Amino acid sequence: MSRSATSAWRRLALGLLAWAGCAWAQATASVVPLSVSQVAPGVYLHAGRLEDWVPSNGGDIANLSFVVGRRCVAVIDTGGTPAVGQALRAAIERTTPLPVCYVINTHAHPDHVLGNSAFAGGSAPPRFVASARFGAALGARERYFRNTLQRDFALALGAEQIIFPSVAVDQPIELDLGERVLQLQAWPTAHTDNDLTVYDPATRTLFLADLLFADHIPVLDGSLRGWLDVLAQIARRDDVALAIPGHGPTSHQWPGALVAEQRYLGALLAETRAALKNKLTIQQAVDRVDAGAAGWLLAERFHRRNVTAAYAELEWEE
Repeated sequence: MSRSATSAWRRLALGLLAWAGCAWAQATASVVPLSVSQVAPGVYLHAGRLEDWVPSNGGDIANLSFVVGRRCVAVIDTGGTPAVGQALRAAIERTTPLPVCYVINTHAHPDHVLGNSAFAGGSAPPRFVASARFGAALGARERYFRNTLQRDFALALGAEQIIFPSVAVDQPIELDLGERVLQLQAWPTAHTDNDLTVYDPATRTLFLADLLFADHIPVLDGSLRGWLDVLAQIARRDDVALAIPGHGPTSHQWPGALVAEQRYLGALLAETRAALKNKLTIQQAVDRVDAGAAGWLLAERFHRRNVTAAYAELEWEE
């Protein structure tokens, strides 16, 4: 090849590289970062909408958080679609140059985990952390999540975009972010069978995820009795300055932040037991059990389902 031809090819290659770099920059710039607020030193929160997981809100309904250490960042839940995850990642990159070293999933519900793929891949991907029972729960529901995204959101996700954990938590563990250690604990069946909490001792912040709903009616997908037992255990903690729920506003009132949910779940338990004692059918119980549901957002969407789940759980108790 002549010197002039070689020079032309070099110019073409440099031009293609410049074009690719420009295209990448434009694609990155097109992602609008999620709005986040610093709720405690080094603790950032994106407040999800108090709505159902539907296309009109883009799946952005869960509270998503990240904690910044000296060395790296831990993400706590990633949102209800890959796009939400990408916007969360953009918010993190706007906040700090430090890499994400951990992505923590608090339970296997779509609004908390389908943004995981935004953090996977690359030369130094983070470790994905969840309850030891998370993998089985996600595996059982993966097809439903993907079908729902295809049908309702017009989003086609490949199996590789459903990210499973590489770190399974069955006993309490600690994750070191560099002069900042997070404490993780998996719980017996409560809201789900794979609930996980995260505690930041540096700021006395407890991330309860969907073990705590605020304003949004609690959603039962595990065990009603188990949930009340877990809440009773958590309420005995005396080291919490800030409680971050999975849905709804944060609270500095501890353990007062738990009271409204405990009252609803306790009433659901008592009234469902009474319905069973009076030999009501499941449909009669669904129609009659009230539990103070009218005071909660999305009660019309989830309360009757909660009664159904409670009835099925309590029907055979001794």
